[in-house]
Amino acid sequence: MSTIYLNTIINADIHYVFDLARDIDLHQQSTSTSHETAIAGRTSGLIEENETVTWRAKHLGVYQTLTTKIVSMEKPVQFIDVMQKGAFKSMRHRHTFKSVNGKTLMTDVFEFESPLGIIGKLFNAIFLTGYLKSFLLKRNEMIKTIAESSSHDGIAIF
Repeated sequence: MSTIYLNTIINADIHYVFDLARDIDLHQQSTSTSHETAIAGRTSGLIEENETVTWRAKHLGVYQTLTTKIVSMEKPVQFIDVMQKGAFKSMRHRHTFKSVNGKTLMTDVFEFESPLGIIGKLFNAIFLTGYLKSFLLKRNEMIKTIAESSSHDGIAIF
C-alpha cells in the first residue's frame, strides 16, 4: 500500500476549512483540468457521513469513475472517505483538522493500492504516487486560497 501525507497551514477558522474540504462544488472546481464531475450520490454542497459520491474524471487520458463513501465524520476534526468502487484495489483518505494559534492545520493521509500486484506497485512508485500528490496539493491550494481570501459568514464564496 502507498501512502501520501500532506500538511497545509491555512489562516482561517477550522469550521470554515472543514466545510471547504468536504464541499463537492469546490472539489469539482479544483479538479477542472481532469474534468472531474460528481455524477451520482451527493453531487453538490457539503457531503455528510454515510453519503456517497460518484466521480467521473479523465485521468491519464482515460475516463474513469470512482465512488467513495464518507465512513466517519467528527465535525470539525476529521472525516474519512473510502473507495466503494473504482480503479484502485483500495483507497482510503483521512482528512484531519486542528486549530493552531488561530490557524488551521489540515492534514491528508491518502492510502491507496493499485491492482495488478507487482506491476501495480512499480507503477505506484514510478508514477502514480507523484501524480496523486500533485492532484491533492492543487486541491489543497485552492482550499487555502479561498479560505484565506474570502470574507464569509461560514459560507463558501466562489
